Parts: sequence; structure tokens; C-alpha cells
Amino acid sequence: MTKISLPLSRVYQMLEPGPVVMVTTALKGKPNVMTMSWHMMIDFEPPILGCVISNRNYTFNILKTTKECVINIPSVEIAPKVVAVGNSSGSRVDKFKKFQLIQEPASVVSAPLLSECFVNLECKVIDMKMATKYNIFILEVIKAWITPSKKRQRMIHHCGQGTFVVDGKLIKLPSKMK
Repeated sequence: MTKISLPLSRVYQMLEPGPVVMVTTALKGKPNVMTMSWHMMIDFEPPILGCVISNRNYTFNILKTTKECVINIPSVEIAPKVVAVGNSSGSRVDKFKKFQLIQEPASVVSAPLLSECFVNLECKVIDMKMATKYNIFILEVIKAWITPSKKRQRMIHHCGQGTFVVDGKLIKLPSKMK
């Protein structure tokens, strides 16, 4: 089998980490939302996540200041809205108003939950040692919500350059992992 060189600028497209999510934050009563693709599970109980939020994003300084957010998991039904949110900055526009996003109060953090998303994870930042150098925040999920009528929705995954994949058929294989 012949292989060809893959440009290093495309490596990230081969390592897509999980579903596209929407991160909500709030600073001094002003909520914000951004779209994020780069995150990963670090531990299971309690759930610990790592996420990359560029220091060029409006959300970066809000998260660094407040040390809390909500990770909202959307389904494919609102994919165009998710991408539109990701293509705009909260420093210039009220994305909740512009994209008609419905906020619900969280129970532990000041950032809102997004009603449109079928899962909402209230998070506290527990480690920012890598934020300055690598834009990585370590979060602990302290409260999780799911909309019962929307269990196991099809999620979107970013593949780079405006290309997305939608979850498909689930398969079950023998595994010792829970």
C-alpha cells in the first residue's frame, strides 16, 4: 500500500476529539456563548474535561476570570445555528439575541444553560496551568443535565475547513470498559 505525505496543517482533521459543543460563560451578568470542537475526557468520576479555548477568543478571558462555564451539547437539528455562533464574536454581538438562543439558569454556576441543547454540563475550572502556553483549561463537571425526551441525539463533529460529520448508527462490541 502506497502512502503519501499528509500536510501537518491537516493533522487536526484526523484527530477530531468529539462532538461540537457550545460553551456558555457570564461576566458581570452578561452571558456569552461560543462554539468549541477541541475537548477531551480526562477522568470519569468526577468527570474531568480538558478543553482548548484560544486566547484570541472573547470567551478565553471570561473563563480565566470567572473560572466557570457550561458545556452545552447540541444535536444536528441546530447545526447551522451552532456554526453561525462559532463564526461570530461575543465581543461585537449579543449572540443569544442574534441567533435566538434560549437561556435557562444553571443551578451552580452563573453561566446559562442552552435550552436548545440536549445535554448541559455545569463546570468549574480546576486547573489553568496550561492556559497561557497552550490555551488548555481543565474543567470539573459539577452538575449535569439531560433532556429526557432528547436522549441520544445525533451530534455533529467538526472535520476542519467547514466540513462536519453527523453521528450515525451505534454499534455494540464486547468491552471490559463500562
